[in-house]
Amino acid sequence: MRDLPPPLPPAERTVGQLIGETIRAFGAHFWRLLPIGIPLAAVDQASVHRTALEQLGIYYLAAPFVTAAYVYACSVVLEAKPTATAFWLGLAIYLPFPVLRAFYVLPAIAWFAFVGLAVPACLVERLSFRAAFTRGRRLGRADLAHALGSLAALVLVVVVAEITLQRLLHSQSDASERAALALADVVLSPLLYIGGALLYHDQAARVGSAAHADVHPPLDADAAGRPDAEGQP
Repeated sequence: MRDLPPPLPPAERTVGQLIGETIRAFGAHFWRLLPIGIPLAAVDQASVHRTALEQLGIYYLAAPFVTAAYVYACSVVLEAKPTATAFWLGLAIYLPFPVLRAFYVLPAIAWFAFVGLAVPACLVERLSFRAAFTRGRRLGRADLAHALGSLAALVLVVVVAEITLQRLLHSQSDASERAALALADVVLSPLLYIGGALLYHDQAARVGSAAHADVHPPLDADAAGRPDAEGQP
């Protein structure tokens, strides 16, 4: 069998490769990252057969736990020490999410694509609250299509995989449908946090590429006036 081609550098990484790297990172830190799936699993369990207003309240009650899970995932994947600043920043960014999700999931994903990278930026670059928020917006704008497409693809992959796993577990055992959903959430939802952490590298590299693209190499002042070597005495 032929060896797989090496992955592209972050500045050129595609959505598909980001998902592949997300799965690889989860496998490399499986037992450390598995518990971060518990908050979303609990939210899904508590939201079953609830009204839209009740679901909104559940998502807000879960805000500290979801935020802590994201900060922890970023610290593990990016090898950066978690900080209180990153937690409070993540919590502030999370607050509009339940309302946006109540209308439609795409605006919520777009919000995270635009500013969500402030949290890994805060950890990796050791920034203050305000500086990290500004940096997060800059990272999001570096290639908004890539950021939005990556997060949307991750959500789609997780949802499809959860539905498949839920049906498989429910059909192969006596477990209830809700128990199957909980297990699927715990196992698969960490991919959302991990993918968001790895997206930081992609967007940071794109910010650097854009900056270098605006800098043209200086002209060789001697190139035009240099005499032809064959014409020299």
